[in-house]
Amino acid sequence: MHGINKTVSFTAAGLILLFVLLASVFTEPFGARISALQSAIVGNFGWFYILSVAGFLLFALWLFFSPYGSIKLGKDDDEPEFSYLTWFAMLFSAGMGIGLLFYGVAEPVLHFANPRVGEAGTPDAAREAMNLAFLHWGLHAWGIYITVGLSLGYFAYRHDLPLTIRSALYPLLGDRLSGWPGHLVDIVAIVGTLFGIATSLGLGVMQINAGLDYLGLVSVGTVQQMVLIAVITAIATASAVSGVGKGIRRLSELNMLAGLLLLLFVFLLGPSVFLLSTLVESIGRYLWTLPYTSFRTLPYTGAEWQASWTMFYWGWWISWAPFVGMFIARVSRGRTIREFIGGVLFAPVALTFVWFTVFGETAIHMEMFEGGGMAAAVQENVPTALFVMLDRLPLSVITSALATLIVVTFFVTSADSGALVIDIIGSGGNQDPPIATRIFWAVLSGVVAAVLLLVGGLQALQTAAVTTALPFAVVMVLMCVGLVTSLRAERRTGPDRRVARVPTASEGGAPVQPVGDGDWRQQLAAVIGRKGAIAAAAPPGAAGARREVARFIADTVEPAFRDIATELERLGRRAVIEVGPFNAGLAVLRDGEEEFSYDIRARAYHPLTFAFTDLKEADERWQMRVEVILRGGLHKQLLPALAGREAIVRDFVQEYGKWRGW
Repeated sequence: MHGINKTVSFTAAGLILLFVLLASVFTEPFGARISALQSAIVGNFGWFYILSVAGFLLFALWLFFSPYGSIKLGKDDDEPEFSYLTWFAMLFSAGMGIGLLFYGVAEPVLHFANPRVGEAGTPDAAREAMNLAFLHWGLHAWGIYITVGLSLGYFAYRHDLPLTIRSALYPLLGDRLSGWPGHLVDIVAIVGTLFGIATSLGLGVMQINAGLDYLGLVSVGTVQQMVLIAVITAIATASAVSGVGKGIRRLSELNMLAGLLLLLFVFLLGPSVFLLSTLVESIGRYLWTLPYTSFRTLPYTGAEWQASWTMFYWGWWISWAPFVGMFIARVSRGRTIREFIGGVLFAPVALTFVWFTVFGETAIHMEMFEGGGMAAAVQENVPTALFVMLDRLPLSVITSALATLIVVTFFVTSADSGALVIDIIGSGGNQDPPIATRIFWAVLSGVVAAVLLLVGGLQALQTAAVTTALPFAVVMVLMCVGLVTSLRAERRTGPDRRVARVPTASEGGAPVQPVGDGDWRQQLAAVIGRKGAIAAAAPPGAAGARREVARFIADTVEPAFRDIATELERLGRRAVIEVGPFNAGLAVLRDGEEEFSYDIRARAYHPLTFAFTDLKEADERWQMRVEVILRGGLHKQLLPALAGREAIVRDFVQEYGKWRGW
């Protein structure tokens, strides 16, 4: 077990195994206890959940508009590893999962058929149904993920701390992070994350069972669900053992595309104009009611509803936060805080709103205007909601099989990737933890999902999410405090606060005198060695790709610009060339005024990936992209293979000619 934190891993595993043992031996009493526990937490700590989640969203918005927004998740000269398009696609993938497929139809229909207030089946009930779905899946969920992801990315990439939860509390705990306070934080994160993953896996296997039943392959039942969990967990474990991570990643990419195709299919064959109208109205209603719904605790009536819906979701998102937060942190290195929050907060939410509108409103339209039947079917069996809706559209067998396959793939990748995140936390931030412990966590997540289904079904899954997320919510509040503390310290010691520079001995300063027995020198050497190790552990391929970019600027772009400048001066124009490590610019001056500018910026980007597990693949070549920026702001790309010295000269002449009206 070399390379893991035994205190954290063994304690967390022991607590979870104790839960499994008690739940397996005392199934019925344990189910009753779970129900009582949910009521106790909602009754006593519901206000804290609501306040903290609203606070996380406000915290993210405050950072977005604050002066801290310009600070990078990384060193000041770090560049993003992914282009905007690729980055947004990966954020979309983080926003898609088992939950969207399970609740995309079910939640709006359930709210429509059983509204919290008012009459069921009315237009007002339909509007409120979509408003609640947007509330539960919208900005608040991603405000939670931003809190964790931003803290992890900032301390890991700007301050070179390990990529693990305890690092975010460094400003508060200091050296105590290596002791029991740090261990406790990571234990809480592991337990919460595993139960969050188990909740998703439980929901997923219920829906897989419903899909196979619809296709006439497997009937619905607890035994069948236990077998499905065992089989699919075995597949996830095999992917971790066999090293077919890249294949799983490709499957995830195809899965993402399959989900979008299913979305497009339902939109085109459903009531398209009605969906567009409801999308616009629902977004407006959501934003209008957001201040009130963010702080709604329902103290007078509706506590049971709150426990089953809003409290469950807040707990689920918090328990998922270490997993999603670590993913979005790892793909966002080099982004500013403002870029990070803007991309993470709005891109996935936009897709989520479209998803719920297309699937949920199509089902409501069927209920209100196409003969009904949806509400009764969903109330009878929630996991079948998606398949009942697809059955009312053409090609239902094909789309139902596709939906079932998507859920299976999400199950596999969630179990595999979730186990990796838990393993990283349990290994103190080690990005390549032992494969044996990863297998253990993958299997344990499947076992916990099975036990939860056995002792209480959907209610047990909801209670597990709400219960295990409570202590991590406290950790997240401390993460906010730690992040602000560090950001304020950074501004106080930033470049605007000048200090007198003391010359070194080589520059004529006083020579350094030996102090003590040299222990401080050894410590300093260890610090420098650690920095070197961190630099060496940079994303595989990144350093080589950036060296290639620098060579391209120096060996191809700069000589091409000098050729152009020489010819321009012969023709009576003056040219000014500015060259940086990864970019070069040429400005054409006429009578001392800039007439035209032509800039080339080269960037190294990581290949597109939708899966968490393979961001460290070393055998995939990074991609170089060459962007041309013209006066007036026009951007275009040149193919790197064709961007030779002569090609750059010809492209400049062509663009300069266009600018002058030729």
